[in-house]
Amino acid sequence: MAVMMPRERWTDERIDERFDRIDTDIRELRVEMRQGFERIEKRFDLIDRRFEQIDKRFEQIDKRFEVIDARFERVDDKFDSMQRNMTTWAIALLSATVTLNAAVIAAISLS
Repeated sequence: MAVMMPRERWTDERIDERFDRIDTDIRELRVEMRQGFERIEKRFDLIDRRFEQIDKRFEQIDKRFEVIDARFERVDDKFDSMQRNMTTWAIALLSATVTLNAAVIAAISLS
């Protein structure tokens, strides 16, 4: 046989007490959340400052790469000049060889 307990009565005062406690808890949570968000905001500010420093460093690195790129362009120009000179000398040598061979053949055939 089940024993039935008498049901508690919820009076307006008890309901008000419970809602007051819930209201207090919610207010405390809001304060904690606000403080937590403030801490997060401060950390994001620190992170933003660090990123600004990193951006400045990357700008310096970019400037260094511009200098390096200019140096490589000068080296490329030197290689292009050297290639032109080698081509000119190769053509001159080939022309001289062909002319010398033609002169030797002409001299042999005249003798």
